[in-house]
Amino acid sequence: MASNKKYWKSVEELNTKSSIVDTLKQNEFVEEIPTDEFLGNKENLETSSTTRRDFLKYVGFTTAAASLAACEGPVVKSIPYVIKPDDIIPGVAEYYATTMADGFDFANILVKVREGRPIKIDPNKEANGSTNARVQASVLSLYDSHRLKKSRFNENGAAISWANADSQIISKLNEVKEAGLPIAVLTGTCASPSTKKLINNLGETFGNVNHVVYDAVSESTALDAFEAMYGTRALPDYNFEKAEVIVSIGADFLGDWQGGGFDAGYSKSRIPTNGKMSRHIQIESNMTLTGANADKRFMVKPSEQNLALIKLYQAVVKGIATREATPLNETIQKAAQQIKVAGTKAVVVTGIQDKNAQLLALAINQAINSEVIDVVATKNVRIGNDAAVAQLITDMNAGKIGAVIINNSNPVYTLPNSNEFVEGLKKVKLSVAFSMQDNETANAVQYALATPHYLESWGDAVIKKGQYSLMQPTIKPLFDTRQFQDALLVWTGSTTTYYDFLKETWNTEVLEGKSWNQALHDGVFTAELPTEEITLSEVDIDAAGSELAKITGSEFELSLYTKTGLGDGQMANNPWLQELPDPITRTSWDNYLTMSKADAEVIGAINHNVANGALNGSLVEVSVNGISEVLPVLIQPGQAKGSLGLALGYGRKQGLKAEMQTGKNAYQFYKGFNNYQSDVTLKLVAGEHEFACVQLHNTLMGRGDIIKETTIDDYNNVDSKEWNVVPVVSLDHNEVEANSVDLWEAFDRSVGHHFNLSIDLNACTGCGACVVACHAENNVPVVGKEEIRKSRDMHWLRIDRYYSHEEDFAGDNEKKEAGTGVLGYKDTMAELEDPSENPSVAFQPVMCQHCNHAPCETVCPVAATSHGRQGQNQMAYNRCVGTRYCANNCPYKVRRFNWFNYPNNSEFDYNMNDDLGKMVLNPDVTVRSRGVMEKCSMCIQMTQATILKAKKEGRPVNTNEFETACSNACTNGAMVFGDVNKHEDTVASLAKDKRAYHLLEHIGTKPNVVYHVKVRNTQEA
Repeated sequence: MASNKKYWKSVEELNTKSSIVDTLKQNEFVEEIPTDEFLGNKENLETSSTTRRDFLKYVGFTTAAASLAACEGPVVKSIPYVIKPDDIIPGVAEYYATTMADGFDFANILVKVREGRPIKIDPNKEANGSTNARVQASVLSLYDSHRLKKSRFNENGAAISWANADSQIISKLNEVKEAGLPIAVLTGTCASPSTKKLINNLGETFGNVNHVVYDAVSESTALDAFEAMYGTRALPDYNFEKAEVIVSIGADFLGDWQGGGFDAGYSKSRIPTNGKMSRHIQIESNMTLTGANADKRFMVKPSEQNLALIKLYQAVVKGIATREATPLNETIQKAAQQIKVAGTKAVVVTGIQDKNAQLLALAINQAINSEVIDVVATKNVRIGNDAAVAQLITDMNAGKIGAVIINNSNPVYTLPNSNEFVEGLKKVKLSVAFSMQDNETANAVQYALATPHYLESWGDAVIKKGQYSLMQPTIKPLFDTRQFQDALLVWTGSTTTYYDFLKETWNTEVLEGKSWNQALHDGVFTAELPTEEITLSEVDIDAAGSELAKITGSEFELSLYTKTGLGDGQMANNPWLQELPDPITRTSWDNYLTMSKADAEVIGAINHNVANGALNGSLVEVSVNGISEVLPVLIQPGQAKGSLGLALGYGRKQGLKAEMQTGKNAYQFYKGFNNYQSDVTLKLVAGEHEFACVQLHNTLMGRGDIIKETTIDDYNNVDSKEWNVVPVVSLDHNEVEANSVDLWEAFDRSVGHHFNLSIDLNACTGCGACVVACHAENNVPVVGKEEIRKSRDMHWLRIDRYYSHEEDFAGDNEKKEAGTGVLGYKDTMAELEDPSENPSVAFQPVMCQHCNHAPCETVCPVAATSHGRQGQNQMAYNRCVGTRYCANNCPYKVRRFNWFNYPNNSEFDYNMNDDLGKMVLNPDVTVRSRGVMEKCSMCIQMTQATILKAKKEGRPVNTNEFETACSNACTNGAMVFGDVNKHEDTVASLAKDKRAYHLLEHIGTKPNVVYHVKVRNTQEA
């Protein structure tokens, strides 16, 4: 019998008088389709020579951009998939070796490309490449919708073609040449030999060209000191893997000190291989990432760091041991003794921005003949010259400069005397800025010329002497951009492209007869360094120490630093970095004034939690060298009394989305390019600031089973059952080890693959590179400051940071055990919530533990979460109905709920809300929608791709071939992933190591993530 039911598509159809329903019956679309915009006007269509075959090619093209590009556009380098190329398989990623060199971060990397879109950055491990959070996030900056898309003539604000820009600029350069005025080329650190050659060619064409190198975050004093002692303006390299004793005075070498990149070697020295590990002593003001990882940390004000360094020099080099009974002197004398014992295996580094201080550190390393420091194969990651920059600004304002050409630098934002620079720009005949961003400098010059992202560019770099790196484009330029180098070639009258010039330069000057294609494939070429005899210049170190001793402090002193997220601020429009929590404060979307609890109590500043748990703080007016700014106060354990901390890189306005315009510009306080400022006053003002802090509980409160610790002495001399205690439970009135009891019948997991992830708490420095890598690989959404305040962050992987209440975590455990009685225990636990004035710090990456007995799986009413045969806890997103029972039942609190539809939502105007930003999305991973639970998948798309690749090639999976995004990004060796059933895999042996334990092992979840007990070196001499 036929049904008489009527089906309707929308409520509108129930309205019989609706005009929309009638219109749709006649037409598929309510509005007229804008064919003129899509195909061009009628005149263009009539004169078009596009064939039917070409038209079908466009229809088959895999990106929307090609179909909108107008039919006349030739298909030259873009490849339509109607005719599929043999070397590209849709759905299979291609990898290209290239180099990131943006003037602040330098790295040898691999770029994962899907269907012509770069979507992920990996370290090029064959070239000893490593990546930090910014390098990982740099791929998103390629798809920044606020990029400078066309060149602009700022005097009328109109776009300008490259032909017009070239003719006008060449004409003005000739005028400058005829006037006999010099041309200044101002760049960030330029490690590119081919670019330097082109700048020299510019000088040959137009006369007097002065190349001035400017680093926003200066290392000029370290360069001056090295040049004075060794005759070369460069930075020494440090291999901390060779170190047995490390003494750092104010050097955050696990952060951005001297360009960074030291953490991999450091982590290797911290793993207690064969019962040995390095001893690390840190003397500093701010609680830094490096200080948080130290065995011994001593707090001093910035001005007192000078005294510490002088005393250390006297004790090690001069043999003078002062006897004053102060904690600082005691620390220095013990450190000096340890340096002498270690001899050539010791090293001293300092972050004091003073040439004399840097000379003292170099002199100590020279005196002990340190093997850790390399003064031959030097680094070129910072080569700025503060004196040259200051002279340039003076000459510009005096009318002595004819033209200023700026590349890879934003001095209008970063210079402490930015106003003087802007005034100087008005007095030159020609000012040009090559910029990828529509930033402050691009808006202050006459010509703002649009440049491509490094992933769209050719180039080279010598990051370290003798190691040449190549940069190659991984995508055709998205906008009407041109490289700085191509412009220089045009302006000097050359018809050669930069690619041809680069290839010719390498073939004649670098490759030594080797293959260009092989170098391009590898991304690097290592040249043999000639044997050089190190010659030391005569430097009066004693005089340097005397000058350093003259520096005095004040009641409050300010330390300026860079965060692991934003760095110098050039990627401030990158939401992945804005949302990345600072590893120490666990706060994102802001900079703030860090202050000790004692100082906060004196001025009346507080931090407190509001009703929804979010953190609020007081505001203070800070005056530095007469410049005032209102800043929020964040009370920081481990901050030296009388010292303050403030991050650079925030406070940008130009070329940023409104959501990204966060924090205050600290460069205005960066007087003399010195990271320490002493002329500081504070005043509490009315109002409160709202912080986006992801971790509101700061201590372990004696819960030693979460982060297990021991000392190197106990590790070597005591049975592991005493320092890596396996929890016990009661079974039949007998105590048995918790991991021996099962509530369920166990499956045989010895067949096939079974994945484990090992996390070594000794190797993990808390840098956050893994967090951003996970974000990129798994399409994790950015939710913004307001949602973070509601504890709705979506990071699949978090790095918990814990402070001790006592001097160390062992003291916390003892205090907890000493609590007696109900009230006594309650008071003890309340005290343990308060971090120490100078606490020990521990980092712990936490993600879904992929429990073999997962409590989330048993409570899901729709079986959306289940356990895979290979050990992964899997999510079927289309089954999830959002009950959140699984999150409530997860003891590790690693599940993330989509409270909103984050993509295509103007309330969350980040990369998922515009078509350009969506190009970074990984097509192998579903973009989740509102009401769905998500969490770490242990990168199941990557493990399956590895299995399928091996199957296709007719071979077993290779040893250590399995990777996840986090383990691949971690060059420290803290995260190791693999198959425990394949005994050759490193993770198989790590899972059985005597330091191995599972998080919350006593509850019987049997995780597939293995942690390793943190070992501290407490041996003082």
